[in-house]
Amino acid sequence: MNKVILVGRLARDPEVRYTQSGKANATFTLAVTRYGKNNEADFINCVAWEKLAEIVGNNLLKGSQILVEGRIQVRNYETQDGQKRYVTEVIAQNIEFMGSKQSKPSDGQADNSGANSFGSEIIPDDTDIPF
Repeated sequence: MNKVILVGRLARDPEVRYTQSGKANATFTLAVTRYGKNNEADFINCVAWEKLAEIVGNNLLKGSQILVEGRIQVRNYETQDGQKRYVTEVIAQNIEFMGSKQSKPSDGQADNSGANSFGSEIIPDDTDIPF
């Protein structure tokens, strides 16, 4: 079974691109604090596709706290100089928004209603989790 669940914050704004066939693709980096380590984090590359990619691009910003459920994928490619490179990333299958909703910098005000675009319940901050 290949399944991963991560909770963290976006290290930068997501990048949304479209394939030649029109499929949306969002890439983002999730900063995940190591268990028991306050100042150490792992930076995990994540990819979302199609409708989920559009939701990510329209609703998430650097610093947004999310839960990502997906699978680990390892792929390889060859550079222009002939070297083989390997990339490990999480292919997101579900994303839950956590914490308060952030707004884009252009409107100047944050919406702290705590609602997320999926209409599901809000998961408490990790400081409220008893483990």
